[in-house]
Amino acid sequence: MADGLVALHSGYQHIVTRQWNCSNTTITPYNLIYPLFISDNENDIEEITSLPGQFRIGVNNLEKVVEPLVKKGLTSVLLFGVISRLQKDSNGTNADSDECPTIHAIKKLRALFPDLLVICDVCLCPFTDHGHCGILNSDGSIEKTPTLQRISEVALAYAKAGCHVVAPSDVMDNRIAAIKALLRKNGYGSKVAVLSYAAKFASKFYGPFRDAAKSAPAFGDRRCYQLPPGSKGLAMRAVARDIQEGADMVMVKPGMAYLDIVRQTKDKFPEIPLAIYQFRQTNLQSSSSLSRLLTRNSTSSPFVGFFEVSGEYAMLYHGSKAGAFDLQDIVMESLLSMRRAGGDIIITYFAPQVLDWIKQ
Repeated sequence: MADGLVALHSGYQHIVTRQWNCSNTTITPYNLIYPLFISDNENDIEEITSLPGQFRIGVNNLEKVVEPLVKKGLTSVLLFGVISRLQKDSNGTNADSDECPTIHAIKKLRALFPDLLVICDVCLCPFTDHGHCGILNSDGSIEKTPTLQRISEVALAYAKAGCHVVAPSDVMDNRIAAIKALLRKNGYGSKVAVLSYAAKFASKFYGPFRDAAKSAPAFGDRRCYQLPPGSKGLAMRAVARDIQEGADMVMVKPGMAYLDIVRQTKDKFPEIPLAIYQFRQTNLQSSSSLSRLLTRNSTSSPFVGFFEVSGEYAMLYHGSKAGAFDLQDIVMESLLSMRRAGGDIIITYFAPQVLDWIKQ
C-alpha cells in the first residue's frame, strides 16, 4: 500500500477465499481413523465410563456399530483388544491366541466390510498380568529380545488374520525392524503396512484409554520406554530410527499438546505425508485403493499421523457438556490445527460426528 500499511482482511471476506488461505487443512473421511475397543465377551456392548459415547464391543455387535459409520463414509478403524474373560499372564499369551478378540474382529470386519481398512494396535499391555508393554526381567525392567519376538509374533498373527496395517504401540527399540523382518519371512512384506507409534510420550492424557483397554500398569509406570514429555531431540531420533527400520508411516501421540513435534517431524522429513494420523482430498475409493497407497517399498517415505487421545477427547467432551464451548466448533478447530501442523491422518474418537459435520 502507498502509506506502507499492510491490509489483510480483504483477502478472506468470502468463504472461498478463506478456504484458499487454509491450504492442506481439508478434512475428508480419508483423514480419519476410528478406534474400536474389542471385548473378549462376544455379545458385549458396554459403555466406557471414562470415555462417554465409546464402548467395549463384542464381535457379535460389530456389524451393528460399524455398518452405519461405513455408510457415512468411514474408511478405516484401529482395533484394540480388551480381555476380561480370558486370562492375562506374563507373556501376553492371549494377544495372539485362537481366542484373541482382535483376531476375531479382523476376520469379521474383513468379511462384512471388504472396503474398510483394518489397522490393529500391537502391544502386550492389555494381555499381560503386569500391564507393561513387554516381557519383564526379575527386576521389573523390559527384557528386549523376548519382547521383540513376542511383539513380532503378535503382528504376524494379525497379518495372517487379514489386517491391512499393524501398529506397534509398545515403543521398544528396534521393534519395527523385527516386525518387518518377520512379515517378509512369512510373505507379508509387501502386503501389510507398519504404522509406528514413533513419537509416543509418557502422557497423563492416556488415563481414560487405560481404563477402556484395562491396560494400566500393575506397578511402576512406562517412563523408561515412552518419551519424556519435554523431549524434542529424543522424539526426532525415535522417528528417524523407525523410518530407517522401514516404518511405512509414523505417529505422534498425543496430539494437541504435541503439535510442535508434529511440525518438527514434518519439517525434518518434508517428503513424508504425516499420521498425527494424508490421503489428500479425493473421491472415496475402495480399501483396495487404500491398500495400494499403503503398500510402499523400503525406499518410500512413510505417512505421518497422530492420535487425538482419550484425555483430549474427554477434555473436549466434558467442556462442551459444561457449556464452555460448542462441541462441533471446538472439535473441528482442534482437527484443523492438527492438519495445519502437518498431520495427514488423525485417529479420533470423534470420527462418527466428524463424518456428519464435514458433509454440512
